[in-house]
Amino acid sequence: MKVLDSEQALLQRCRAGEPQAQFQLYTQHAKAMLNVAYRIVNHREDAQDILQESFVKAFAKLDRFNATSDFVFWLKRIVVNTAITHLKKKGGLKNLHQAYVQQTDGTSPSDIAYEALRIEQVQKTLMELPDGYRTVLSLYLLEGYDHREIAEILKISVSTSLSQYKRGKDKLIHLLKRNTQHG
Repeated sequence: MKVLDSEQALLQRCRAGEPQAQFQLYTQHAKAMLNVAYRIVNHREDAQDILQESFVKAFAKLDRFNATSDFVFWLKRIVVNTAITHLKKKGGLKNLHQAYVQQTDGTSPSDIAYEALRIEQVQKTLMELPDGYRTVLSLYLLEGYDHREIAEILKISVSTSLSQYKRGKDKLIHLLKRNTQHG
């Protein structure tokens, strides 16, 4: 309970505009939020820009934050939305719905020995996926959003989110198999 109290006190100080409190809040959450942004945009410099923009938005909207909610979840939502907006501006998600209607490439990946794969290899391979697949997979698997929430965030249908998830997962497995055979 003391941790929650100290976070609430820190948030109150941030609302009052205390730079030290804002810096402390930033340092507590920056690394995790940078990773969230990076998993979505797949570009370190863009992720850093998104992180900065997200914290500016969070500090500007801190008076709207409901103190009974989880601050990290609220902040993550801002980071995710900022990253999605960034991808849309770059055109990375414009074909998400179009990809849903296209046929798959016919590959039917069989089971893979997941326990033999290193996490770094999976993360690296995830970054090889097209933006739409990577974004849906990241939001679902890494950030814990359900398909209804993903559909709302990306402004797509739930069925498109489900399809992108399945196709992204299949493509990821295919790439992992290829990389382990050639690695």
